[in-house]
Amino acid sequence: MMHVARGTVLFAPGMEPVNLLLLLEGTVRVQQSSDSGREIVLYRVEAGESCVLTSACLLAQEDYAAEGVAETDVTAVAIPRATFDDLVGRSRQFRDFVFQAYARRMTDLFRVIDEVAFGRIDARLAERLLALARGTGAVQATHQQLAAELGTAREVVSRQLTEFQRRGWIGQSRGLVTLSDPQALAAVAAPV
Repeated sequence: MMHVARGTVLFAPGMEPVNLLLLLEGTVRVQQSSDSGREIVLYRVEAGESCVLTSACLLAQEDYAAEGVAETDVTAVAIPRATFDDLVGRSRQFRDFVFQAYARRMTDLFRVIDEVAFGRIDARLAERLLALARGTGAVQATHQQLAAELGTAREVVSRQLTEFQRRGWIGQSRGLVTLSDPQALAAVAAPV
């Protein structure tokens, strides 16, 4: 069992994976940074899930190419590399779990690529605000953090948030976006 505090970097580019973590509680954000410092959030690992990047690195015997950060306090079961290798070889159920999770996440990553390459920023931002608010009506995030969520520039997010605010859909203060009209945001986020 592992208990990790919010903000802890669980893995980073160049690190060798030593365990597969099965999250019991909490959330881990997996993100990648460019040489220029621009970030994009690839996905989140929630309770009941494992990190497919870790699975892939363990299977390929490669180091990490992205970073995993505990967004909340995390409780997880750590499966050491030797046990992981043994279970993949012997247990059909474990192997199915690993590859099903891998397949689902690959589909998610293709969706991220499609959104970044072809999605409208207003729809993507509205959807992300609703998802991050998790029904609370507020998102605690800076414009830079939202830009990393969407794989775009901070200035683009700032302009779009200003437009949402002008329309009365959100309110803004330092590090906080309040959703004033979630229905309007949902309408923008809905696929055309």
